[in-house]
Amino acid sequence: MLNFLPMLDNNKNKILSILEAVCDPEIPVLSILDMGIVRDVKFDNALLADGGIEVSITPTYTGCPAMDMIAVNIKLALLENGFKNVRINLVLSPAWTTDWMSEDGKIKLKKYGIAAPDKKNTIPKDGVECPQCNSNNTRLISEFGSTACKALYQCVACEEPFDYFKCH
Repeated sequence: MLNFLPMLDNNKNKILSILEAVCDPEIPVLSILDMGIVRDVKFDNALLADGGIEVSITPTYTGCPAMDMIAVNIKLALLENGFKNVRINLVLSPAWTTDWMSEDGKIKLKKYGIAAPDKKNTIPKDGVECPQCNSNNTRLISEFGSTACKALYQCVACEEPFDYFKCH
């Protein structure tokens, strides 16, 4: 059994490397690992020779329309890399939180033009840092932005609208 464990570790690292290349369909600069939606990777020992694995994912919001596409993209990426028996397990509890996002992912969000979540407030009325000019002179336009997980703001300084990834 001890000789079997390093093979599992190597396969898990390979799978995580593959998943790092699977992008969030709504925010293509972020991988599903950046988003923190991959909860676990498990091997089915009975099917390991045939690439039997289970990837558990948690949506950013219950009912998030991107989850079906993410599940398909995970399966395709793993199938292309020799993992034949892939199961996707949707985990709703505990609920996803912006705390699960990687710090690198938050930096990528800002470079993409979306203000990263800040735990000071879930949806602050104003003062969210503008990802374009870094001004805090901003105002809330709508509690819903381009997707349900974002709010829409406008920067008073540069006048650009931008999304803010809501904290939860």
